[in-house]
Amino acid sequence: MKAYTKYLWYNTKNRYEIVNITPQVEDALEDSKVKEGLCLVNAMHITASVFINDNESGLHQDFLAWVERLAPYGKDKYKHNLTGEDNGDAHLKRTVMGREVVVAITGGKLDFGPWEQIFYGEFDGQRKKRVLVKVIGE
Repeated sequence: MKAYTKYLWYNTKNRYEIVNITPQVEDALEDSKVKEGLCLVNAMHITASVFINDNESGLHQDFLAWVERLAPYGKDKYKHNLTGEDNGDAHLKRTVMGREVVVAITGGKLDFGPWEQIFYGEFDGQRKKRVLVKVIGE
């Protein structure tokens, strides 16, 4: 069995942003030479997310508006922010949107359903953060 690890780095322009990372994950899979197995993609920061959905900009705007209604930004809204932070909302948004995805690898390709792609969700951006891609298989 082979194992391959690659780190992707993101530094978004905005505090909240959704980035399609499918091409970078596909590049990592190709580099791994794995033909059959699993690919884990994992946000390595507690205020960022990785999830699978449709690559449609209106839907991405809906996600951001929805999580903002669930956990609105506000320095005085969260006990976490009493520590000097201002990102209590981002921790909650990440929890709702998810930490990681696992995609089957079949014939050397990510085995997606129709319209599926992988996204990095940023909820406390404008600084460098890491995403892990771990490919395991034969």
